[in-house]
Amino acid sequence: MKCDSLIEALSQRVKVLEVTRQYEDQVTALVELNDLPEAVSFLYYGKGGYLSTMVANDEREINKHYALYYALSMEGGKMFEGDELAHEEKCFITIKALIPADNPTYPSVTPLVPACVWYEREAYDMFGLVAEGLPDKRRLALSDDWPNDLFPLRKDAMDYRYRPDMREHYMEPEFEFLRPEGSGIIDVPLGPLHITADEPGHFRLFCDGDTIIDADYRLFYQHRGMEKLAENRMNYDQMGYLAERVCGICGYAHAIACIEAAEKAINLQIPLRAQAIRIVCLEIERLHSHLLNIGLACEVTGNYNAFMHIFRIREYSMKLAELVTGGRKTYGNVVMGGLRRDMTGTEIKESLKILQIIETQVEEVWDAVMDDKRQISRWKGVGILDKQVARDFSPVGPNIRGCGIKRDTRYDHPYDFFNQIEFEVATAQGGDVFAREMVRYMELKSSVSIIRQCFELMPQTPIMIDPTFHVQPENFALAYVEAPRGDNVHWIMQGSAQKVYRWRCRAATYNNWPSLRFQFRGNTIADAALIVCSLDPCYSCTERVTVVDVRSKKSKILTRLDLEDFSKTLKGNPLKDLK
Repeated sequence: MKCDSLIEALSQRVKVLEVTRQYEDQVTALVELNDLPEAVSFLYYGKGGYLSTMVANDEREINKHYALYYALSMEGGKMFEGDELAHEEKCFITIKALIPADNPTYPSVTPLVPACVWYEREAYDMFGLVAEGLPDKRRLALSDDWPNDLFPLRKDAMDYRYRPDMREHYMEPEFEFLRPEGSGIIDVPLGPLHITADEPGHFRLFCDGDTIIDADYRLFYQHRGMEKLAENRMNYDQMGYLAERVCGICGYAHAIACIEAAEKAINLQIPLRAQAIRIVCLEIERLHSHLLNIGLACEVTGNYNAFMHIFRIREYSMKLAELVTGGRKTYGNVVMGGLRRDMTGTEIKESLKILQIIETQVEEVWDAVMDDKRQISRWKGVGILDKQVARDFSPVGPNIRGCGIKRDTRYDHPYDFFNQIEFEVATAQGGDVFAREMVRYMELKSSVSIIRQCFELMPQTPIMIDPTFHVQPENFALAYVEAPRGDNVHWIMQGSAQKVYRWRCRAATYNNWPSLRFQFRGNTIADAALIVCSLDPCYSCTERVTVVDVRSKKSKILTRLDLEDFSKTLKGNPLKDLK
Protein backbone atom coordinates (compact mmCIF):
# COMPACT_ATOMS: atom_id res chain seq x y z
CA MET A 1 0.00 0.00 0.00
CA LYS A 2 1.00 3.62 -0.38
CA CYS A 3 3.54 4.88 2.17
CA ASP A 4 4.73 1.39 3.17
CA SER A 5 8.19 1.63 1.59
CA LEU A 6 8.72 5.12 3.03
CA ILE A 7 7.67 3.99 6.50
CA GLU A 8 10.09 1.06 6.19
CA ALA A 9 12.91 3.46 5.32
CA LEU A 10 11.96 5.67 8.26
CA SER A 11 12.06 2.65 10.57
CA GLN A 12 15.67 2.06 9.58
CA ARG A 13 16.49 5.62 10.68
CA VAL A 14 14.52 6.08 13.92
CA LYS A 15 12.44 3.90 16.19
CA VAL A 16 8.83 3.93 15.01
CA LEU A 17 6.54 3.13 17.94
CA GLU A 18 3.26 2.83 16.07
CA VAL A 19 1.88 3.19 12.55
CA THR A 20 -1.77 4.01 11.84
CA ARG A 21 -3.50 4.54 8.50
CA GLN A 22 -6.14 7.28 8.22
CA TYR A 23 -6.89 6.97 4.50
CA GLU A 24 -5.49 5.09 1.53
CA ASP A 25 -2.77 7.71 1.02
CA GLN A 26 -2.40 8.93 4.63
CA VAL A 27 -0.27 7.27 7.31
CA THR A 28 0.82 8.50 10.75
CA ALA A 29 4.01 7.27 12.43
CA LEU A 30 4.48 7.79 16.17
CA VAL A 31 8.11 8.35 17.17
CA GLU A 32 10.03 9.11 20.35
CA LEU A 33 10.05 12.80 21.21
CA ASN A 34 13.83 13.08 20.92
CA ASP A 35 13.69 11.49 17.45
CA LEU A 36 11.21 14.07 16.14
CA PRO A 37 13.72 16.38 14.34
CA GLU A 38 15.56 13.46 12.76
CA ALA A 39 12.35 11.79 11.57
CA VAL A 40 10.92 14.95 9.98
CA SER A 41 14.18 16.03 8.33
CA PHE A 42 14.83 12.51 6.98
CA LEU A 43 11.47 12.46 5.20
CA TYR A 44 11.72 16.13 4.16
CA TYR A 45 15.15 16.19 2.57
CA GLY A 46 16.07 12.52 2.43
CA LYS A 47 12.88 11.20 0.84
CA GLY A 48 11.45 14.22 -0.98
CA GLY A 49 8.82 15.60 1.34
CA TYR A 50 7.30 19.08 1.65
CA LEU A 51 5.72 20.34 4.87
CA SER A 52 1.95 20.49 4.38
CA THR A 53 1.01 21.46 7.92
CA MET A 54 1.91 20.97 11.56
CA VAL A 55 -0.80 20.43 14.14
CA ALA A 56 -0.40 20.89 17.88
CA ASN A 57 -3.10 19.27 19.95
CA ASP A 58 -4.14 19.05 23.61
CA GLU A 59 -4.79 15.33 24.08
CA ARG A 60 -4.57 15.22 27.86
CA GLU A 61 -8.18 13.97 27.98
CA ILE A 62 -7.20 11.14 25.62
CA ASN A 63 -3.70 10.04 26.56
CA LYS A 64 -2.52 12.54 29.22
CA HIS A 65 -0.14 14.24 26.75
CA TYR A 66 0.07 17.05 24.26
CA ALA A 67 0.74 15.93 20.71
CA LEU A 68 2.47 17.28 17.60
CA TYR A 69 1.67 16.14 14.07
CA TYR A 70 4.07 17.12 11.26
CA ALA A 71 2.26 16.28 8.00
CA LEU A 72 4.53 15.88 4.96
CA SER A 73 3.49 15.59 1.33
CA MET A 74 5.78 12.90 -0.08
CA GLU A 75 6.23 13.74 -3.75
CA GLY A 76 9.96 14.16 -4.38
CA GLY A 77 12.17 17.22 -4.07
CA LYS A 78 11.56 18.24 -7.72
CA MET A 79 14.79 20.24 -7.82
CA PHE A 80 15.96 18.65 -11.07
CA GLU A 81 14.76 16.29 -13.80
CA GLY A 82 13.78 12.92 -12.32
CA ASP A 83 13.72 14.19 -8.74
CA GLU A 84 10.12 13.12 -8.23
CA LEU A 85 8.37 10.09 -6.77
CA ALA A 86 6.25 7.89 -8.99
CA HIS A 87 2.55 8.67 -8.68
CA GLU A 88 1.81 5.34 -7.03
CA GLU A 89 4.33 6.22 -4.29
CA LYS A 90 3.07 9.73 -3.54
CA CYS A 91 1.28 10.03 -0.21
CA PHE A 92 1.07 11.93 3.05
CA ILE A 93 3.12 10.81 6.03
CA THR A 94 2.52 12.44 9.39
CA ILE A 95 5.18 12.25 12.10
CA LYS A 96 3.55 12.25 15.53
CA ALA A 97 5.20 12.81 18.90
CA LEU A 98 3.70 12.98 22.39
CA ILE A 99 4.77 15.67 24.88
CA PRO A 100 4.38 15.10 28.65
CA ALA A 101 1.74 17.33 30.21
CA ASP A 102 4.03 18.23 33.12
CA ASN A 103 6.96 19.20 30.86
CA PRO A 104 5.61 20.84 27.66
CA THR A 105 8.93 21.08 25.83
CA TYR A 106 10.20 19.36 22.69
CA PRO A 107 13.25 19.57 20.42
CA SER A 108 12.73 22.09 17.63
CA VAL A 109 12.69 20.78 14.07
CA THR A 110 13.30 24.24 12.58
CA PRO A 111 17.14 24.13 12.66
CA LEU A 112 16.95 21.11 10.34
CA VAL A 113 13.78 22.05 8.39
CA PRO A 114 13.29 25.87 8.17
CA ALA A 115 9.69 25.42 6.93
CA CYS A 116 8.67 24.53 10.52
CA VAL A 117 9.48 27.93 12.02
CA TRP A 118 6.01 29.53 11.95
CA TYR A 119 4.30 26.34 13.07
CA GLU A 120 6.52 25.96 16.12
CA ARG A 121 6.12 29.62 17.08
CA GLU A 122 2.34 29.22 16.87
CA ALA A 123 2.43 26.01 18.94
CA TYR A 124 3.79 28.09 21.83
CA ASP A 125 1.23 30.87 21.35
CA MET A 126 -1.75 28.53 21.34
CA PHE A 127 -0.64 25.65 23.58
CA GLY A 128 2.42 26.81 25.52
CA LEU A 129 4.58 24.11 23.90
CA VAL A 130 8.21 25.23 23.99
CA ALA A 131 10.47 24.28 21.07
CA GLU A 132 13.96 23.97 22.51
CA GLY A 133 16.49 25.27 19.99
CA LEU A 134 13.96 27.28 17.95
CA PRO A 135 15.95 30.22 16.48
CA ASP A 136 12.99 32.63 16.58
CA LYS A 137 10.86 32.44 19.74
CA ARG A 138 8.83 35.62 19.24
CA ARG A 139 5.05 35.54 19.26
CA LEU A 140 3.36 34.83 15.97
CA ALA A 141 -0.43 34.71 16.13
CA LEU A 142 -1.35 36.40 19.43
CA SER A 143 -1.18 40.12 20.10
CA ASP A 144 1.80 41.47 22.02
CA ASP A 145 -0.35 42.35 25.05
CA TRP A 146 -1.93 38.88 25.34
CA PRO A 147 -1.44 37.41 28.87
CA ASN A 148 1.74 35.37 29.06
CA ASP A 149 0.16 32.43 30.89
CA LEU A 150 -3.01 32.06 28.78
CA PHE A 151 -2.81 29.54 25.93
CA PRO A 152 -6.21 29.66 24.18
CA LEU A 153 -6.31 26.26 22.46
CA ARG A 154 -5.67 24.27 25.58
CA LYS A 155 -8.91 22.51 26.49
CA ASP A 156 -8.98 23.95 30.00
CA ALA A 157 -7.67 27.42 29.12
CA MET A 158 -10.68 29.59 28.33
CA ASP A 159 -14.19 29.77 26.93
CA TYR A 160 -14.21 30.75 23.27
CA ARG A 161 -16.15 33.93 24.13
CA TYR A 162 -13.57 35.17 26.64
CA ARG A 163 -11.49 38.21 25.72
CA PRO A 164 -8.65 39.38 28.00
CA ASP A 165 -8.69 43.05 28.98
CA MET A 166 -6.78 45.22 26.55
CA ARG A 167 -3.83 47.24 27.81
CA GLU A 168 -3.60 50.95 27.30
CA HIS A 169 -1.73 51.78 24.12
CA TYR A 170 1.28 53.22 25.94
CA MET A 171 1.59 50.03 28.00
CA GLU A 172 1.72 47.64 25.05
CA PRO A 173 5.06 45.87 24.67
CA GLU A 174 7.07 46.69 21.57
CA PHE A 175 7.38 43.89 19.04
CA GLU A 176 11.01 43.12 18.37
CA PHE A 177 11.72 43.12 14.65
CA LEU A 178 14.76 41.24 13.40
CA ARG A 179 17.15 44.02 12.39
CA PRO A 180 20.28 43.51 10.31
CA GLU A 181 23.59 44.71 11.70
CA GLY A 182 25.46 47.65 10.20
CA SER A 183 25.41 51.42 10.01
CA GLY A 184 23.52 53.63 7.59
CA ILE A 185 20.49 51.34 7.45
CA ILE A 186 17.11 53.04 7.09
CA ASP A 187 14.12 51.33 8.71
CA VAL A 188 11.02 51.69 6.50
CA PRO A 189 7.72 50.52 8.04
CA LEU A 190 5.19 49.41 5.41
CA GLY A 191 1.79 49.08 7.07
CA PRO A 192 0.14 47.80 9.27
CA LEU A 193 -2.41 49.57 7.05
CA HIS A 194 -1.38 50.35 3.53
CA ILE A 195 -3.05 51.44 0.30
CA THR A 196 -1.89 48.40 -1.68
CA ALA A 197 -3.22 45.85 0.81
CA ASP A 198 -6.74 44.68 1.56
CA GLU A 199 -5.88 43.55 5.10
CA PRO A 200 -3.36 44.70 7.71
CA GLY A 201 0.23 43.52 7.77
CA HIS A 202 3.20 45.36 9.27
CA PHE A 203 6.36 45.05 7.16
CA ARG A 204 9.73 46.49 8.14
CA LEU A 205 12.06 47.09 5.21
CA PHE A 206 15.69 47.65 6.16
CA CYS A 207 17.27 49.70 3.41
CA ASP A 208 20.59 51.05 2.26
CA GLY A 209 19.37 54.08 0.34
CA ASP A 210 16.29 52.75 -1.41
CA THR A 211 17.65 49.19 -1.76
CA ILE A 212 16.13 46.61 0.58
CA ILE A 213 18.83 44.55 2.30
CA ASP A 214 16.50 42.64 4.61
CA ALA A 215 12.92 42.62 5.88
CA ASP A 216 10.75 41.41 8.72
CA TYR A 217 7.01 41.51 9.28
CA ARG A 218 4.26 41.21 11.89
CA LEU A 219 0.94 39.71 10.81
CA PHE A 220 -2.16 38.11 12.37
CA TYR A 221 -3.88 41.42 13.13
CA GLN A 222 -7.17 39.77 12.13
CA HIS A 223 -6.83 36.46 13.95
CA ARG A 224 -10.43 35.45 14.66
CA GLY A 225 -10.06 32.30 16.75
CA MET A 226 -12.04 30.12 14.36
CA GLU A 227 -10.42 26.88 15.51
CA LYS A 228 -11.45 27.60 19.12
CA LEU A 229 -14.95 28.56 18.00
CA ALA A 230 -15.43 25.25 16.17
CA GLU A 231 -14.27 22.89 18.91
CA ASN A 232 -17.04 20.80 20.46
CA ARG A 233 -19.84 23.20 19.52
CA MET A 234 -20.38 23.08 15.72
CA ASN A 235 -21.55 20.23 13.55
CA TYR A 236 -19.71 19.61 10.30
CA ASP A 237 -22.09 21.47 7.98
CA GLN A 238 -21.80 24.52 10.25
CA MET A 239 -18.02 24.15 10.15
CA GLY A 240 -18.07 24.21 6.36
CA TYR A 241 -20.00 27.49 6.49
CA LEU A 242 -17.43 28.86 8.97
CA ALA A 243 -14.50 27.67 6.85
CA GLU A 244 -15.84 29.67 3.89
CA ARG A 245 -15.27 32.80 5.99
CA VAL A 246 -11.56 32.14 6.31
CA CYS A 247 -10.99 33.98 3.02
CA GLY A 248 -13.04 36.28 0.81
CA ILE A 249 -11.47 34.91 -2.39
CA CYS A 250 -10.93 31.17 -1.90
CA GLY A 251 -13.51 30.46 0.81
CA TYR A 252 -15.03 27.60 -1.18
CA ALA A 253 -11.66 25.86 -1.26
CA HIS A 254 -11.50 26.08 2.53
CA ALA A 255 -15.02 24.68 2.85
CA ILE A 256 -14.15 21.72 0.61
CA ALA A 257 -10.93 20.98 2.49
CA CYS A 258 -12.70 21.22 5.85
CA ILE A 259 -15.62 18.99 4.85
CA GLU A 260 -13.44 16.46 3.04
CA ALA A 261 -11.19 16.09 6.10
CA ALA A 262 -14.28 15.01 8.04
CA GLU A 263 -15.45 12.80 5.16
CA LYS A 264 -12.09 11.06 4.90
CA ALA A 265 -11.92 10.45 8.63
CA ILE A 266 -14.97 8.20 8.26
CA ASN A 267 -14.19 7.09 4.68
CA LEU A 268 -17.33 8.70 3.27
CA GLN A 269 -17.41 8.62 -0.56
CA ILE A 270 -19.55 11.29 -2.21
CA PRO A 271 -21.29 10.89 -5.62
CA LEU A 272 -19.28 11.58 -8.79
CA ARG A 273 -21.57 14.38 -9.97
CA ALA A 274 -21.08 16.19 -6.67
CA GLN A 275 -17.32 15.70 -7.02
CA ALA A 276 -17.37 17.21 -10.51
CA ILE A 277 -19.42 20.25 -9.49
CA ARG A 278 -17.14 20.81 -6.50
CA ILE A 279 -14.21 21.00 -8.92
CA VAL A 280 -16.12 23.37 -11.21
CA CYS A 281 -16.63 25.72 -8.24
CA LEU A 282 -12.97 25.45 -7.24
CA GLU A 283 -11.80 26.33 -10.75
CA ILE A 284 -14.23 29.27 -10.93
CA GLU A 285 -12.54 30.57 -7.78
CA ARG A 286 -9.20 30.19 -9.53
CA LEU A 287 -10.48 32.20 -12.50
CA HIS A 288 -11.68 35.21 -10.50
CA SER A 289 -8.71 35.08 -8.11
CA HIS A 290 -6.03 34.97 -10.82
CA LEU A 291 -7.76 37.68 -12.83
CA LEU A 292 -7.85 39.78 -9.66
CA ASN A 293 -4.14 39.31 -9.00
CA ILE A 294 -2.96 39.90 -12.57
CA GLY A 295 -5.10 43.04 -12.67
CA LEU A 296 -3.64 44.31 -9.40
CA ALA A 297 -0.09 43.51 -10.51
CA CYS A 298 -0.75 45.87 -13.44
CA GLU A 299 -2.47 48.50 -11.29
CA VAL A 300 0.34 48.64 -8.72
CA THR A 301 2.74 49.64 -11.51
CA GLY A 302 0.34 52.25 -12.95
CA ASN A 303 -1.11 50.23 -15.83
CA TYR A 304 -4.73 51.18 -15.23
CA ASN A 305 -5.82 50.36 -18.76
CA ALA A 306 -4.89 46.67 -18.39
CA PHE A 307 -6.31 46.66 -14.87
CA MET A 308 -9.75 47.82 -16.02
CA HIS A 309 -9.89 45.39 -18.96
CA ILE A 310 -8.93 42.46 -16.74
CA PHE A 311 -11.54 43.37 -14.15
CA ARG A 312 -14.13 43.62 -16.92
CA ILE A 313 -13.32 40.02 -17.86
CA ARG A 314 -13.47 39.01 -14.21
CA GLU A 315 -17.16 39.92 -14.16
CA TYR A 316 -17.79 36.93 -16.46
CA SER A 317 -16.33 34.58 -13.86
CA MET A 318 -18.80 35.97 -11.31
CA LYS A 319 -21.64 35.31 -13.76
CA LEU A 320 -20.31 31.78 -14.13
CA ALA A 321 -20.44 31.33 -10.35
CA GLU A 322 -24.04 32.54 -10.38
CA LEU A 323 -25.01 29.87 -12.92
CA VAL A 324 -23.41 27.10 -10.86
CA THR A 325 -24.44 28.08 -7.34
CA GLY A 326 -27.10 30.78 -7.64
CA GLY A 327 -24.85 33.55 -6.28
CA ARG A 328 -21.92 35.63 -7.50
CA LYS A 329 -19.74 33.75 -5.07
CA THR A 330 -19.60 29.98 -4.84
CA TYR A 331 -20.40 29.97 -1.12
CA GLY A 332 -23.12 28.08 0.74
CA ASN A 333 -23.20 25.06 -1.55
CA VAL A 334 -21.08 22.36 0.09
CA VAL A 335 -22.37 20.05 2.82
CA MET A 336 -21.22 16.81 4.37
CA GLY A 337 -21.88 14.09 1.80
CA GLY A 338 -22.23 16.28 -1.29
CA LEU A 339 -23.80 19.56 -2.41
CA ARG A 340 -26.95 21.57 -1.84
CA ARG A 341 -27.55 22.56 -5.46
CA ASP A 342 -27.35 20.77 -8.81
CA MET A 343 -26.96 22.32 -12.28
CA THR A 344 -29.51 22.13 -15.07
CA GLY A 345 -28.67 21.47 -18.72
CA THR A 346 -29.57 25.05 -19.60
CA GLU A 347 -27.15 26.38 -16.98
CA ILE A 348 -24.37 24.17 -18.30
CA LYS A 349 -24.92 25.39 -21.89
CA GLU A 350 -24.87 29.03 -20.77
CA SER A 351 -21.73 28.34 -18.73
CA LEU A 352 -19.95 26.95 -21.82
CA LYS A 353 -20.73 30.15 -23.73
CA ILE A 354 -19.26 32.27 -20.92
CA LEU A 355 -16.15 30.09 -20.79
CA GLN A 356 -15.55 30.82 -24.48
CA ILE A 357 -15.83 34.57 -23.85
CA ILE A 358 -13.39 34.37 -20.91
CA GLU A 359 -10.88 32.32 -22.90
CA THR A 360 -10.92 34.64 -25.92
CA GLN A 361 -10.76 37.91 -24.00
CA VAL A 362 -8.05 36.73 -21.58
CA GLU A 363 -5.76 35.87 -24.49
CA GLU A 364 -6.39 39.26 -26.14
CA VAL A 365 -5.62 41.26 -22.97
CA TRP A 366 -2.62 39.13 -22.05
CA ASP A 367 -1.12 39.62 -25.50
CA ALA A 368 -1.51 43.38 -25.05
CA VAL A 369 0.19 43.23 -21.64
CA MET A 370 3.08 41.21 -23.09
CA ASP A 371 3.54 43.85 -25.80
CA ASP A 372 3.95 46.55 -23.13
CA LYS A 373 7.72 46.66 -22.60
CA ARG A 374 7.42 49.00 -19.63
CA GLN A 375 5.06 46.62 -17.86
CA ILE A 376 7.32 43.61 -18.45
CA SER A 377 10.37 45.53 -17.23
CA ARG A 378 8.60 46.21 -13.92
CA TRP A 379 7.91 42.49 -13.47
CA LYS A 380 11.08 40.80 -14.68
CA GLY A 381 13.89 40.28 -12.19
CA VAL A 382 11.81 41.64 -9.29
CA GLY A 383 11.12 39.70 -6.07
CA ILE A 384 13.08 36.59 -7.00
CA LEU A 385 12.43 33.52 -4.87
CA ASP A 386 15.53 31.34 -5.06
CA LYS A 387 14.79 27.73 -5.85
CA GLN A 388 16.68 26.40 -2.81
CA VAL A 389 14.86 28.84 -0.51
CA ALA A 390 11.61 27.51 -1.95
CA ARG A 391 12.75 23.97 -1.20
CA ASP A 392 13.63 24.91 2.38
CA PHE A 393 10.38 26.75 3.24
CA SER A 394 7.68 24.75 1.38
CA PRO A 395 5.81 27.64 -0.29
CA VAL A 396 2.84 26.70 -2.43
CA GLY A 397 0.88 27.68 -5.52
CA PRO A 398 2.21 30.10 -8.18
CA ASN A 399 4.86 31.20 -5.68
CA ILE A 400 6.71 27.88 -5.96
CA ARG A 401 5.63 26.95 -9.49
CA GLY A 402 7.14 30.25 -10.63
CA CYS A 403 10.49 28.80 -9.48
CA GLY A 404 10.12 25.90 -11.88
CA ILE A 405 9.09 23.44 -9.15
CA LYS A 406 6.18 21.29 -10.33
CA ARG A 407 4.11 21.21 -7.14
CA ASP A 408 0.33 21.11 -7.54
CA THR A 409 -1.98 19.08 -5.29
CA ARG A 410 -4.29 18.39 -8.23
CA TYR A 411 -1.35 16.66 -9.92
CA ASP A 412 0.49 15.12 -6.95
CA HIS A 413 -2.53 13.96 -4.96
CA PRO A 414 -5.57 13.98 -7.30
CA TYR A 415 -8.76 14.43 -5.28
CA ASP A 416 -12.42 14.03 -6.19
CA PHE A 417 -13.03 14.06 -9.95
CA PHE A 418 -9.45 15.02 -10.84
CA ASN A 419 -8.59 11.38 -11.52
CA GLN A 420 -10.62 11.76 -14.74
CA ILE A 421 -9.31 15.19 -15.74
CA GLU A 422 -6.36 15.93 -18.02
CA PHE A 423 -4.32 19.08 -17.43
CA GLU A 424 -0.74 20.30 -17.40
CA VAL A 425 0.83 21.79 -14.30
CA ALA A 426 1.77 25.39 -15.11
CA THR A 427 5.38 26.24 -14.21
CA ALA A 428 7.75 29.04 -15.14
CA GLN A 429 11.42 29.75 -14.58
CA GLY A 430 13.02 32.71 -12.82
CA GLY A 431 11.11 32.91 -9.55
CA ASP A 432 10.27 36.59 -10.12
CA VAL A 433 7.03 38.57 -10.37
CA PHE A 434 6.89 37.92 -14.11
CA ALA A 435 7.14 34.15 -13.60
CA ARG A 436 4.38 34.13 -10.99
CA GLU A 437 2.02 36.16 -13.18
CA MET A 438 2.85 33.92 -16.16
CA VAL A 439 1.88 30.88 -14.09
CA ARG A 440 -1.43 32.52 -13.26
CA TYR A 441 -2.12 33.27 -16.93
CA MET A 442 -1.43 29.66 -17.90
CA GLU A 443 -3.68 28.46 -15.09
CA LEU A 444 -6.51 30.66 -16.36
CA LYS A 445 -6.45 28.70 -19.61
CA SER A 446 -6.11 25.42 -17.72
CA SER A 447 -9.11 26.20 -15.51
CA VAL A 448 -11.31 26.83 -18.54
CA SER A 449 -10.29 23.43 -19.90
CA ILE A 450 -10.90 21.68 -16.57
CA ILE A 451 -14.40 23.14 -16.23
CA ARG A 452 -15.26 22.05 -19.75
CA GLN A 453 -14.06 18.52 -19.03
CA CYS A 454 -16.16 18.39 -15.86
CA PHE A 455 -19.27 19.40 -17.78
CA GLU A 456 -18.52 16.82 -20.48
CA LEU A 457 -17.69 13.88 -18.18
CA MET A 458 -20.08 14.63 -15.31
CA PRO A 459 -22.38 11.60 -14.81
CA GLN A 460 -26.06 11.70 -13.92
CA THR A 461 -25.74 10.68 -10.28
CA PRO A 462 -27.28 12.24 -7.19
CA ILE A 463 -25.43 15.22 -5.76
CA MET A 464 -25.72 14.02 -2.19
CA ILE A 465 -25.80 10.75 -0.30
CA ASP A 466 -27.66 10.00 2.89
CA PRO A 467 -25.81 12.11 5.45
CA THR A 468 -26.52 9.62 8.21
CA PHE A 469 -23.12 8.57 9.52
CA HIS A 470 -21.41 7.87 12.79
CA VAL A 471 -18.43 9.96 13.81
CA GLN A 472 -15.76 7.96 15.56
CA PRO A 473 -14.13 9.97 18.37
CA GLU A 474 -10.35 10.42 18.09
CA ASN A 475 -10.31 9.54 14.37
CA PHE A 476 -8.40 12.13 12.37
CA ALA A 477 -7.48 12.85 8.77
CA LEU A 478 -6.31 15.71 6.58
CA ALA A 479 -7.77 16.99 3.34
CA TYR A 480 -6.22 19.25 0.74
CA VAL A 481 -7.39 21.44 -2.11
CA GLU A 482 -5.33 23.38 -4.64
CA ALA A 483 -6.77 26.86 -4.02
CA PRO A 484 -5.75 29.82 -6.24
CA ARG A 485 -2.88 30.75 -3.90
CA GLY A 486 -1.76 27.15 -3.41
CA ASP A 487 -2.91 24.16 -1.43
CA ASN A 488 -5.17 24.66 1.58
CA VAL A 489 -4.76 21.87 4.13
CA HIS A 490 -7.29 21.11 6.85
CA TRP A 491 -6.76 18.55 9.63
CA ILE A 492 -9.64 17.33 11.75
CA MET A 493 -9.75 15.09 14.80
CA GLN A 494 -13.28 14.02 15.54
CA GLY A 495 -14.88 14.37 18.93
CA SER A 496 -18.13 13.04 20.32
CA ALA A 497 -21.75 13.92 19.48
CA GLN A 498 -21.00 14.66 15.80
CA LYS A 499 -18.63 17.47 16.77
CA VAL A 500 -14.98 18.24 16.10
CA TYR A 501 -12.30 17.81 18.80
CA ARG A 502 -9.53 19.69 16.96
CA TRP A 503 -9.63 21.57 13.66
CA ARG A 504 -6.41 22.86 12.15
CA CYS A 505 -6.94 25.15 9.16
CA ARG A 506 -3.80 25.97 7.17
CA ALA A 507 -4.33 28.51 4.39
CA ALA A 508 -1.96 28.65 1.42
CA THR A 509 -0.60 32.08 2.36
CA TYR A 510 0.58 30.71 5.73
CA ASN A 511 3.19 28.62 3.92
CA ASN A 512 4.12 31.48 1.58
CA TRP A 513 4.84 34.18 4.20
CA PRO A 514 8.08 32.87 5.79
CA SER A 515 10.14 33.01 2.58
CA LEU A 516 8.94 36.52 1.65
CA ARG A 517 11.88 38.26 3.38
CA PHE A 518 14.22 36.57 0.90
CA GLN A 519 12.14 37.91 -2.01
CA PHE A 520 12.47 41.48 -0.70
CA ARG A 521 16.28 41.43 -0.56
CA GLY A 522 18.09 43.32 -3.30
CA ASN A 523 14.98 45.10 -4.56
CA THR A 524 13.95 48.74 -4.17
CA ILE A 525 11.31 50.23 -1.92
CA ALA A 526 9.28 51.01 -5.04
CA ASP A 527 9.03 47.29 -5.74
CA ALA A 528 7.96 46.23 -2.23
CA ALA A 529 4.21 46.58 -2.81
CA LEU A 530 4.53 44.74 -6.14
CA ILE A 531 6.43 41.85 -4.55
CA VAL A 532 3.79 41.44 -1.85
CA CYS A 533 1.07 41.68 -4.51
CA SER A 534 2.67 38.91 -6.55
CA LEU A 535 2.58 36.66 -3.49
CA ASP A 536 -1.21 37.23 -3.60
CA PRO A 537 -1.69 37.26 0.16
CA CYS A 538 -4.94 37.63 2.03
CA TYR A 539 -4.48 40.95 4.02
CA SER A 540 -6.81 46.69 4.99
CA CYS A 541 -5.88 49.89 3.59
CA THR A 542 -5.11 53.47 4.58
CA GLU A 543 -3.27 56.16 2.69
CA ARG A 544 0.06 56.71 4.43
CA VAL A 545 3.17 55.03 5.72
CA THR A 546 5.77 56.41 8.14
CA VAL A 547 9.43 56.33 7.12
CA VAL A 548 11.99 56.60 9.94
CA ASP A 549 15.72 57.23 9.65
CA VAL A 550 17.11 55.15 12.50
CA ARG A 551 20.27 57.28 12.74
CA SER A 552 18.79 60.77 12.91
CA LYS A 553 15.46 59.59 14.39
CA LYS A 554 13.68 61.85 11.89
CA SER A 555 10.45 60.66 10.31
CA LYS A 556 8.32 61.55 7.33
CA ILE A 557 4.75 60.75 6.40
CA LEU A 558 4.29 59.48 2.85
CA THR A 559 0.82 60.02 1.48
CA ARG A 560 -0.84 57.56 -0.81
CA LEU A 561 0.02 59.75 -3.81
CA ASP A 562 3.68 60.00 -2.73
CA LEU A 563 4.06 56.26 -2.57
CA GLU A 564 2.05 55.56 -5.71
CA ASP A 565 4.02 58.10 -7.77
CA PHE A 566 7.33 56.65 -6.66
CA SER A 567 6.17 53.09 -7.30
CA LYS A 568 5.08 53.95 -10.84
CA THR A 569 7.85 56.26 -11.98
CA LEU A 570 10.85 55.27 -9.81
CA LYS A 571 11.60 59.02 -9.69
CA GLY A 572 11.66 61.43 -6.75
CA ASN A 573 12.88 59.11 -4.00
CA PRO A 574 10.78 60.15 -0.96
CA LEU A 575 13.70 59.36 1.36
CA LYS A 576 16.20 61.73 -0.24
CA ASP A 577 15.52 64.59 2.20
CA LEU A 578 15.80 62.45 5.33
CA LYS A 579 19.19 63.61 6.59
